Amino acid sequence: MQINHKDLFWNYGATFLKIASSVILLPLILRRMPTEMVGIWSIFMTITAFASLLDFGFNPSFARNITYVFSGVNNLNTKGYERVYSTTFQTVDYGLLKGVISAMQWFYFRMAFLLFLILSTFGTYYIYFILENYKGDVTEIYIAWTILCLINTYNIFSLYYDSLLQGKGLVKKSKQIVIIGYLVYLVMASFLIFQGYGIVAIVSAQASSVIIIRWLSYKFFFTEEIKQKLAVAVARDKEEVLKAIYPNALKIGLTSFGGFIVQRSALIIGSLYLTLNEIATYGISMQLIAVITGLAGIYAATFQPKIVQLRVENDLQQIKKIYVLGQIFLLSTFLVGGLLLIFFGEWGIGLIGSQTVLMNKSLIIFAVLVSFLECNHSIAGNMILTKNEVPFFKASLFSALATIILLFIFFNFFDIRIASMIAAPAIAQGVYQNWKWPIVVKNDLGIKFLDFFKI
Repeated sequence: MQINHKDLFWNYGATFLKIASSVILLPLILRRMPTEMVGIWSIFMTITAFASLLDFGFNPSFARNITYVFSGVNNLNTKGYERVYSTTFQTVDYGLLKGVISAMQWFYFRMAFLLFLILSTFGTYYIYFILENYKGDVTEIYIAWTILCLINTYNIFSLYYDSLLQGKGLVKKSKQIVIIGYLVYLVMASFLIFQGYGIVAIVSAQASSVIIIRWLSYKFFFTEEIKQKLAVAVARDKEEVLKAIYPNALKIGLTSFGGFIVQRSALIIGSLYLTLNEIATYGISMQLIAVITGLAGIYAATFQPKIVQLRVENDLQQIKKIYVLGQIFLLSTFLVGGLLLIFFGEWGIGLIGSQTVLMNKSLIIFAVLVSFLECNHSIAGNMILTKNEVPFFKASLFSALATIILLFIFFNFFDIRIASMIAAPAIAQGVYQNWKWPIVVKNDLGIKFLDFFKI
């Protein structure tokens, strides 16, 4: 599996477009939409993030096991991984690959159906509650909501294409596809916003982007060679595959759920206590910080499939080198991006005539620091996952519970408004997760302070 700096370059471009696409549209959105609609847009983005939870940890688990298959393993283990000592002639077990694909299709069809039920019932009621005091066109919001429900359902149904591309090590191809999809999104959304379609423009463009990305993903993975070999292969029993993947996938799913609650519950619960204008201020500020966070984690994410292969080959020195370089990229990106946002963020959105303002500088500094610690321990967690072990799912659930409790305490007994939405997850994560998993990885790889100067 060859992953190099070309893959890194394309990953930077794709991640920037994926995370920053909404930010790139900000000049149009903030000029053409009232603040209340910007607040609803922020809520829509949070609901979209919630939809991804229905993957329940299977996507990274499937991707990791696809990598094991293409690395030459013949059996999938519930814990740990089968060692491959000869890397020169790796034979792909197409029967095992076919079984994994069948298991993915079986799983995601059911998750997509469940998501549609949740969004069309509970989700619609939540939107109805939010719109009770909305002063704009309610019909427009419901049209956008319908499109959002449908495209999120399709996105979950076809999510296994991501696992296939990432697992095979087609990082560059997968990121090129993402870039094409998000360029379509940006062009289409810009045109439709100019035509006055508001929030409907954004979700319609998102729908087009997802469909294009999935179609191209299918074309690039299922080459004629792979289709021919899969056609004659005898598939492993999908229940056998799911049995091997399920335990850790469930743990990852619980971890993802906990992470979602920590990161997103502030906006969902906050919308019950704060005005849509305050939600818009928080939402826009956190979107800008999310761009920094996404770029900061790109190096480690790009080489994730390679690290899985290096685990199989037991090459800890190369893993150590990748992790240390990832840490350097993480710190550098947060320093540069954080300083730019703190000193020029308000000036930037003022320049475009935004109707929505950012949080004050002290809250932005606080939020950037919290995001840095979150990103750092997430990278460490992904490193641990390459060993096919998930020791952090309980801690993630405890952090989620603590975040919810703290949010209700802050909103009901303290008058700190937006600050509550940053302080609650900061405390919940800071007491354990922020420091625990980076230390585990440091000890596992034998990382010393001087290693950062030997790269």
